[in-house]
Amino acid sequence: MKILIVGNGGREHTLLWKLREDAPSASFFATRPNGGMAPLCTGVDLAPTDVPGVASWAQGEGVDLVVVGPEGPLAEGMADALTARGIACFGPSAGASRIESSKAFSKDLMERGGIPTAGFQTFTEAEAARDYVRARGTPIVVKASGLAAGKGAIVCLTLPEALEAVDEMLDEGVFGSAGSTVVVEEYMEGEEVSVFAVSDGRVAIPLLSSQDHKRIGEGDTGPNTGGMGAYAPVSIATPDFMDEVMDRVLEPTLRGMQKAGHPFRGLLYAGLMLTPEGPRVVEFNCRFGDPETQVVLPLMEDSLLDLALTVAQGGTLRGSTPRFSNGAALTTVLASQGYPGSYGKGEAIRIPAELNSNPTTLVFHAGTSDAGGTLETSGGRVLAVTGLGGSLEEAAAASRAGAEAIEFRGKQFRRDIGWRELDRRKGT
Repeated sequence: MKILIVGNGGREHTLLWKLREDAPSASFFATRPNGGMAPLCTGVDLAPTDVPGVASWAQGEGVDLVVVGPEGPLAEGMADALTARGIACFGPSAGASRIESSKAFSKDLMERGGIPTAGFQTFTEAEAARDYVRARGTPIVVKASGLAAGKGAIVCLTLPEALEAVDEMLDEGVFGSAGSTVVVEEYMEGEEVSVFAVSDGRVAIPLLSSQDHKRIGEGDTGPNTGGMGAYAPVSIATPDFMDEVMDRVLEPTLRGMQKAGHPFRGLLYAGLMLTPEGPRVVEFNCRFGDPETQVVLPLMEDSLLDLALTVAQGGTLRGSTPRFSNGAALTTVLASQGYPGSYGKGEAIRIPAELNSNPTTLVFHAGTSDAGGTLETSGGRVLAVTGLGGSLEEAAAASRAGAEAIEFRGKQFRRDIGWRELDRRKGT
């Protein structure tokens, strides 16, 4: 069996690792793999965003399954191009990917389907958006409607901050076309939970709950990033919570996508806020989250490959109930100095050999490259160090010990990933 992974970040390294566990005899390929993926697969010198090139290569190579990691290629029609060539692809169509690539589309879908979310208005003109912000007051959230690499949602605590966010998106074009339409929405109070669900278009199979940490600084301070760490499972995501998410969020979303003519087949990610009124949707993504994937998949005991193949080949997931271990996982992201702003590249990385052989620690690569046998930094988020344990305390200790042991100049990371959950366990 031949399996191609599209993408080369931490999420894709984790997908490659998990699928190799599921099918050790398969042949694996990846588009321009990072320094950690490269030893585990055959590299394909095509950009993950090269839709026609990837589709043509996969057809010529006789690939049996393509798993698309990032949202960009999905929004550009990667799944459509592969399906048209008769290649099984795990990932939604471009139309279905609009649930992430257009926040305006997503919010309208939720409004029509009665799916709980923040109140909102959509704007293309700055003056109208500014008037709405002044009328609503702060705190308020200003979001670029399009894809903005996880940095297009700005929580504004003051009126000047909100007006500046509107100006930057609609007048100054800081997010390019992604910010040409802006969603201004109510600020929601509560704690966030990420829920992944594998969907065949009609049936959603939830995976383990997790929680991401977006802010660069400890105590959730500073600017938003692509994610500085995550843990799973989340204790507040009780069975009753998950039942409510299924009934009020996942199932009506799949019905709405079918009605819109874009059945969602792939991995649906619901970012949820647990409010006093129950779970409300912060955002939808059309793919696995990063770094949540780095804690959910290591706890998955059943085959992800079986679920992905079923969806990609047009089958049904009805009756599927994937099992997860009773333990916990926590991942700490190591980032380059300056991230999420400008940062340098090419710093040598040293990962102790004993860390790679430690069964309680997994090191997933994101922004790394092999420069003539030397591992170097090549991105803002460089590595994700996942600790495993029978408890979250054990997982956190393993992750943080690994994060401390890895060396590269300018390394920065948070030492408090999972702090809310750990405080809950202490009763504080």
